[in-house]
Amino acid sequence: MLKKFYSSLKHEQRKEVVSAVRLREMVDVLRKYDVVRGLSPEKLRHILEDLGPTFVKLGQVMSMRPDFLPQEYCDELIKLQSEAKPLPFDTIIETIEQEYSRKWDKVFASVDETVLGSASIAQVHSAVLASGERVVVKVQRPGIYKIMSRDMVLLKRAARLVKVVSHSQDVIDFDMVLDEMWSIAKQEMDFLIEADHIEEFAHLNHDDMFVSCPHVYRELTTQHILVMEYIDGVPIDDFQGLAAHGVDVTVLGRRLGENYVKQIIEDGFFHADPHPGNIWVRGGRIVWLDLGMMGRLSNRDRTAIRKAVMALANHDTFEMKTAVLALGVPRGHINHTALYQDIDALMAQYSSLDFRELKMGLLTRQIMNILRVHHIACPQGLSMFARGVLTIEGVMRLVCPKVSFVEIFAKSLQLNFKKNFNWREELLKARREGYLILHKSLQLPEQISDILKMTMSGQTKVNLDVTGSEEPLRRIDKMVNRVIVAVLTAALLLGSSTICTTNMTPKILEIPLLGAFGYLIAFFLSIRLIWDIHKGR
Repeated sequence: MLKKFYSSLKHEQRKEVVSAVRLREMVDVLRKYDVVRGLSPEKLRHILEDLGPTFVKLGQVMSMRPDFLPQEYCDELIKLQSEAKPLPFDTIIETIEQEYSRKWDKVFASVDETVLGSASIAQVHSAVLASGERVVVKVQRPGIYKIMSRDMVLLKRAARLVKVVSHSQDVIDFDMVLDEMWSIAKQEMDFLIEADHIEEFAHLNHDDMFVSCPHVYRELTTQHILVMEYIDGVPIDDFQGLAAHGVDVTVLGRRLGENYVKQIIEDGFFHADPHPGNIWVRGGRIVWLDLGMMGRLSNRDRTAIRKAVMALANHDTFEMKTAVLALGVPRGHINHTALYQDIDALMAQYSSLDFRELKMGLLTRQIMNILRVHHIACPQGLSMFARGVLTIEGVMRLVCPKVSFVEIFAKSLQLNFKKNFNWREELLKARREGYLILHKSLQLPEQISDILKMTMSGQTKVNLDVTGSEEPLRRIDKMVNRVIVAVLTAALLLGSSTICTTNMTPKILEIPLLGAFGYLIAFFLSIRLIWDIHKGR
């Protein structure tokens, strides 16, 4: 009966029915965890896991945004696992045949039923090609795009509702986080993009004999199926396996740190999820896996990061402030005095700290918190950089605690500076700047003469910005607004009382309707004014 009813509906009506059913599922999950009694970090993680792949991905993105969530929530959401219930093997075979438009045995000699990994977006199996080569086949879950896009519509509606109810002026809004999450999810759902990432990564690291990534079989790769070389190695946290292959973990850790710093500083194209499961070792070489989520840093971002690290090393608060401003996008007026004080307090935390003990990931998150407090928007690349560095530092502390990631980072910056330093270019630059200074100096007497003439004739205008004056001005503005509301309320009361002494029609309860309407408006304005004053206290 329900099937007949559903089939009789139009396409748009079907979508609304499906959305209503999904919304009911979401409400049931929220009731299950009794969110009205409060929301702890652990409870939030469980809720997102129960809500499905869209919300797991949302949680993973939010874990990279300490400028959006408190630190304890970010730390908990990092634990979100993308492991999902495996699909039946028949479904995998059916998907392969639909994608290739032919029988699976016309493409592969065999496909192993054993699941190598089952995530929220795709499932991985090993297989053997007709040519005898062993490969890994990554198959996208059927209908995952529709499921996630439907959830996105509901989340967008919820975001608009929250915006209307709260009238929040915060620098980070939920819409921006949703857009970032959907952008990352769409990249991960298009395996042609992941194939491009793998090939770009391979090209950028082809000179490094200790780093590699799986080879992609382009002729067999589609938007929903990715065929890659099978990596017969051991995860980087498998200490027994590393020892059995005679791998020196200290040397391995140094190579790992140097390569990750190269990805950030030189390439601006880095692995955004470098957990131990995505870093394997084969024949002494580091093999990077799962390159679906990759971060990019612009030249401006990389320059700002270099400045921040060097400023910290030199305890230069002013230079650090410049770097922080370069890393974000201001969304309003910046209180430079308060920003300088916050950065100075941050620098003071590291004044007596051994530079080798510095945690880059933690420092980046502290900088992002400063950005949030001062209403400076954080770009997506920086949030992915923060998560990547935090994760790689954890991996290195686990695998090779004697190797300092930040020491490698600082050394790489120095080497990069020396490598890119050119005496000839620097001398030419100094010559150009010297000429400009001389040219402007020659114009000074004329400019001073013009200023004096304009001052004598009363044409000089001075723009004065008094630091710290924003709060008193804001309070005066509120006071003036309250006075205006009070005057309007009084005027309405007087006007309505005057109208009530007349025989003006129409009437309601023997009171002229216009007078009653005036009384009503005056009542609401007075209530709002009282509430405003009470809230201001």
